[in-house]
Amino acid sequence: MKKFNISKLALILFLSICTQLSSKAQFTLQGQVRTRTEIRNGLGNLVPNDSKSAAFTSQRTRLNFGYKWDRVLFGAAVQDVRVWGQDASSISNADGSKLMLHEGWAEVTLANKADTTVKFKALDLLTIKLGRQELIYDDVRLIGNLDWLQQARRHDMVILKAVHKGWQVDLGYAFGQNSDAFGNTGTAYVPANVAPYTRTSTGTLVPTPAGMIPLTTGGNINNNSVRTGGALAWTNPPSTNGASQDYKSFKSLYISKKFNQTKFSGLLFQDDFSAYRLDSVGSAATGYVYGRRFAPANATDAFDYYQSRSRTTYGLMINHTLGNASGFGKIALQGAYYGQTGKDREGNDMDAYHYTLSATYQKSKWAFTLGYDVLSGNDGTSATNNYKASTGKNNRFDPLYGTPHRHWGYMDYFFVGTNSPAGGLNNGYLKAKYTGNALSFGVDYHMFSLNKITTKGDGTLLSNANLGNEIDFLLNYNMNKFTNLELGYSVMMATDNMTFAKGQATTDAAAANFSKTGTWLYLMINIRPDFFYTKPVAIK
Repeated sequence: MKKFNISKLALILFLSICTQLSSKAQFTLQGQVRTRTEIRNGLGNLVPNDSKSAAFTSQRTRLNFGYKWDRVLFGAAVQDVRVWGQDASSISNADGSKLMLHEGWAEVTLANKADTTVKFKALDLLTIKLGRQELIYDDVRLIGNLDWLQQARRHDMVILKAVHKGWQVDLGYAFGQNSDAFGNTGTAYVPANVAPYTRTSTGTLVPTPAGMIPLTTGGNINNNSVRTGGALAWTNPPSTNGASQDYKSFKSLYISKKFNQTKFSGLLFQDDFSAYRLDSVGSAATGYVYGRRFAPANATDAFDYYQSRSRTTYGLMINHTLGNASGFGKIALQGAYYGQTGKDREGNDMDAYHYTLSATYQKSKWAFTLGYDVLSGNDGTSATNNYKASTGKNNRFDPLYGTPHRHWGYMDYFFVGTNSPAGGLNNGYLKAKYTGNALSFGVDYHMFSLNKITTKGDGTLLSNANLGNEIDFLLNYNMNKFTNLELGYSVMMATDNMTFAKGQATTDAAAANFSKTGTWLYLMINIRPDFFYTKPVAIK
């Protein structure tokens, strides 16, 4: 009897403590299992004639943990991403894995007028958030979490966030480094995760030279960093959206304010890139490793690797709403302009721009959108299309770290890892969507063309700028509170210009070897349970 009373007392004490903690602290724990089965036959790039379709299922498994108490917020997200069948049923230690920390951050409140315990009240709210975190602004056009990609996107950074009288101001900073090992000096940065081994020009497998990203070989590089003959290309290119290397650091400023039915938001983003030079390591006997050297080979190396190439992106977005859903309908207008200046990753001066205009009419469960995007590019006056020879500047706009999948076609032909046109992009589109309680469907139509006429690769100019049209069909069904099914089908109807713009062909004969119709079908199952969710129970 005494033992029972002690156990009962311990249980009551434990429940009392939990009740007290729950009144002060809040825990959240959500999971996600998201599978995507795809049949690809021209996704991202056109495929050669008579090619077989690719089919596979990829999976993201994620666990999100959140904690809130007094003036501290904490969040962590652990995820595993892999393709079904990618691993053997029993893997060895050498196989590796893709388990990663997607997010791990803490946010501390510095000022809060709504909290009487906080003495500093100069602002309505002021917090500082540091650690690995997602960064999302506006319509994720330039800055977004890229959630469509199974790996998604995150940044290791610190951000100061202020809210006052309806104004939002975010000031962010990131600084990347490869290692904290003893003996490291300086801040030379290699902007990629390189494989430990690579092959030389003779096929010999050798350790990857420190501070270098290897290139495929088709020529030679002398001591003055001049390539003689052949071509060099990335073997494992790091990438932002459609570019060639990750940033070394960045500074960001985001400001927004809503006045009645109009929201203004401004972005200033400066990302800095490490300088490099072309280099080669090896001997005639074993062959040479060619690559871009981002870190000094020795203490006497004269190249200034510690200089940075800074690119600045600036612009303004305006969103305005007319009418209301209960009357004639609601019209949402959006307009934005962004410019890019400074130096690109390769050291060229930049002078690029991007603007977008759209109007969405919404009535009841239907919405129709008409819009037009322009991303500037380089014309064909330069054989390499890297910059405009007449001005000596790069006019090719890079849409930073956003979510291209949402804006420039679901088939991801532009501004992703499948290369992007040097001539930029014009995108006129029409979208229709129906949103029901559990079921929604939509269709998007895109008309793609180059912003500037480029060359075929053999020095001759394209006859026109047309790249082709894309149609995307999407069906969504919410099975229950935690489960969503998404079915998509897309068709790309491309012209010969697409193969030239994407660098797949350099002559008309080579372009004829590619099918100009691409298709893509997928089924995605997204299960996101909330482990602390309690289903409401009717009281009789």
